[in-house]
Amino acid sequence: MNKLIDILSITAAYGDKQVLSKVSLSLWENDFLGIIGPNGGGKTTLLKVILGLLKPLSGQVVYYENGRPTPSLKIGYLPQNNQIDRRFPISVYEVVASGLMSEKPKNKDFTDSQRQRIAEVLEQIGLAKLSKRPIGELSGGELQRVLLGRATVSEPKVLILDEPNTYVDKFFESRLYELLAEINRNTAIILVSHDVGTILPLVKNVACVNETLHYHEGNSLTEEWLDEAYHCPVELVGHGDLPHRVLRKHQTLPE
Repeated sequence: MNKLIDILSITAAYGDKQVLSKVSLSLWENDFLGIIGPNGGGKTTLLKVILGLLKPLSGQVVYYENGRPTPSLKIGYLPQNNQIDRRFPISVYEVVASGLMSEKPKNKDFTDSQRQRIAEVLEQIGLAKLSKRPIGELSGGELQRVLLGRATVSEPKVLILDEPNTYVDKFFESRLYELLAEINRNTAIILVSHDVGTILPLVKNVACVNETLHYHEGNSLTEEWLDEAYHCPVELVGHGDLPHRVLRKHQTLPE
C-alpha cells in the first residue's frame, strides 16, 4: 500500500499562540483516519496545514503519488463552516460541477464523462431532483450535501471532512456514513469529529490531537488505551462497551 501524505514534526501557531507542537502522522491509500480531540486542541489547524492553507513554524508536509514524492495532491475538502453566499445566483448542479473546473477543457463545455460524473454525484447525495434549484432555496443540510458533492466529484486522492454532520439533516445522516464507506473504497478519508462514538465504527485508525498527536492504529479504543493515551477534556459518548466519561488532559511527555 502506497503512502499519500507524511506530516513531519509540524509545529504551528496563530500569532503568539502555539496550537500544534511537533506533530507527525502518515496517511496511506484507502485509509480512513478519524481525528478527535477537544475544542481548541488543533484539529482544524492540522487540516489547514495539510491543505497548505497555513504555513507551519517548523516541519513539513510531503505528498506522494504512486509512492513517489510529488509537489501537490488532489484533495477534496468539506469545511466545518461553509462561507458560500446563498444570494449568489448559482444552482445545485453548478456548485457540484465547480469541483471539476480545474479539469474542464479551456473555453469548452464539460465532456460527456464529466457530465456523467456530476450526475452520479447528484444521485449519491440525494439531490438529483433539485439539480436546477438555486442554492438560496436549500436547507442548511441540503447545502452541506451540495458542498460534499463538490468536494468528491473530482475523485480526489484524499477527502478531508471537518465535522461533516454539523449541518447535515437527519434524513441524510445515515446515508452520509454509507456514502463515506463507498468513497473510501478508492479514496483515503480524514474525518474530524467530536462525536467519537459515531465515527468509531467508520474509521480504520484514530489520532487524538491536543497540541500534540497521539496515534492509535485500529478503531478499537480500549479502556487501557484511553487511560494511557487519550487524557484530554473531551466528553465521550460511548457506544457498545465504551461508557460515557469525561477524560483528563494529556500528560506532558518528557523530551
